[in-house]
Amino acid sequence: MFEARFQTFDDPVSLGESAQRLQALRAELSRRGFDGFVVPRGDRHQNETVPPSEERLAWLSGFTGSAGLAIVLRDSASIFVDGRYLLQVRDQVDTNAFRVEHSVDTPLSEWMERHLAAGTKLGYDPWLHTVESVEKMRRACETAGATLTPVTNNPIDAVWTDRPPPPLGPIVLHALRHAGEDAAAKLGRVRAELDKIRAGALVVSDPQAIAWTFNIRGSDVAHTPLPLAFGLIPKEGRAFLYVDGRKLTNAVRDALENLADIRSPDRFADDLRALAARSTIRIDQATAADAIATIIAEAGGKVSRGPDPIALLKAVKNTTEINGAREAHRRDGAAVVRFLAWFDREAPKGKLTEIEAVAALESFRRETGHLKDISFDTIAGAGPNGAIVHYRVTRKTNRKISPGELCLIDSGGQYEEGTTDITRTLTVGQPTAEMRERFTRVLKGHIAIARAIFPEGTTGAQLDSFARQSLWEAGIDFDHGTGHGVGSYLSVHEGPARIAKLGTTSLKRGMILSNEPGYYKTGQYGIRIENLVLVVEAAAPPGAEKPLNAFETLTLAPIDRRLIARDMLSAVETAWLDRYHARVVSSLSPLVDAETNAWLAEATAPLSSA
Repeated sequence: MFEARFQTFDDPVSLGESAQRLQALRAELSRRGFDGFVVPRGDRHQNETVPPSEERLAWLSGFTGSAGLAIVLRDSASIFVDGRYLLQVRDQVDTNAFRVEHSVDTPLSEWMERHLAAGTKLGYDPWLHTVESVEKMRRACETAGATLTPVTNNPIDAVWTDRPPPPLGPIVLHALRHAGEDAAAKLGRVRAELDKIRAGALVVSDPQAIAWTFNIRGSDVAHTPLPLAFGLIPKEGRAFLYVDGRKLTNAVRDALENLADIRSPDRFADDLRALAARSTIRIDQATAADAIATIIAEAGGKVSRGPDPIALLKAVKNTTEINGAREAHRRDGAAVVRFLAWFDREAPKGKLTEIEAVAALESFRRETGHLKDISFDTIAGAGPNGAIVHYRVTRKTNRKISPGELCLIDSGGQYEEGTTDITRTLTVGQPTAEMRERFTRVLKGHIAIARAIFPEGTTGAQLDSFARQSLWEAGIDFDHGTGHGVGSYLSVHEGPARIAKLGTTSLKRGMILSNEPGYYKTGQYGIRIENLVLVVEAAAPPGAEKPLNAFETLTLAPIDRRLIARDMLSAVETAWLDRYHARVVSSLSPLVDAETNAWLAEATAPLSSA
């Protein structure tokens, strides 16, 4: 019997609880003299993954997605999500209490201009919104004749009677054999970047940046080894790290004190005021809370708004991190292949459930002996559940994986050497002609990205359409980006680079990104094929006038050949798949048992010889 130790299957808040909680919040807002309140999904660091104590949107509405926002007014409430979550939000949220809005079709600022009545006093928590988001909301409120007012204490916390305590996950040192560069050298590079942008100091508000800079890892949030902390890095003098001392052993504290002054989080605001009085302070426009900018302004300081330079430094992996990523993917690939062979034996029996598949996959990863955690809640969507892009199985939604269905499994592991993320779409029994046609179009897009050769300076936005061309030819598309950045034993979603319509950061050698086009047919099935890729130097053809880059595929696992309409693939595409499968076999066959090897040989048989 397999067991899931890193993921739970608890159901979200019931619809009845949601209505009661809305009522309690409205009563608290009325007591404070507010007409409404903005409830984002985030914490003081704008994290995608937040600890249970910060899950205010989920507590209020039942929505557990990683991105969303609600506005609660006296007589109405609306919840805003993007296309990834339109199906999920309607399953989780009481639509009698919350109106669902598509955040792309109806941007928050436009909604506020149209729906806020003149004189409305709308509250917000300045620690949970960025400077840019507050500016947009304030302009929209002014247009509507309303006012946007910060609150001192979050009103949800006043009515959330059983709110969990803040996390106290222990912090550990990330060994140099995995980091590849010591923290003192990293601090030196950060200070050199501050000199370039003419800033006297940097506020480090993103815990990913904290973890990378100081070579530490934490356990404050699920599946991502983050230490929740703030930092201040002056261009000259010692850095400051603001972290609860209960997270530090004596050995870790001693090591960190060689790099920075370790201070209690409640000293951050006062130290920032003192520094702002004599320096220009760079804050990250994507992650810095509005409260941070206010503290600097009230101290008479000057804010330099722009990207945190650490984000790009962190995204470009060094040789040690790249070799670690390759090793993590070999180890992870062996576990995934063992799972796929097991799945092929068990799923056709018609008794396997989504939860059992999740537990089995995690168990195979744990058996590597190196798994630290999964990198996110595993998605195992059978049939119609596969059409929910970020589906999370619960005991309520759990269903059997039946013959004739597709099953979409998106998962990943956290290893000290690196972070993995892989999606495979599997057929149980005979797929329909439509399933094969749609799958092959997704595969053609995946191969187009994998084979791309592009000049230095190319952005993800310029490559995104490569993944969509075959889908567009059939009048279909997918409502998410083609790829996101991935950290090195850090977050599975890492900026600043991405392959997406809005991906404006140049792709640099050493970056690791996902390649994951998809297609989703509501109520029937979902398809996604995801590998992680590394940006590498491409061989220059004769007469080339620019440096060229390409992608090295890191992920190692078969792509389901039974779902491929072979006549839709070109000879070049078929050759790419056969070469990829040959590499999967040569890399993984020494790591798996004889029974799995027999399955692997059949699953990777060349298409060109069929």
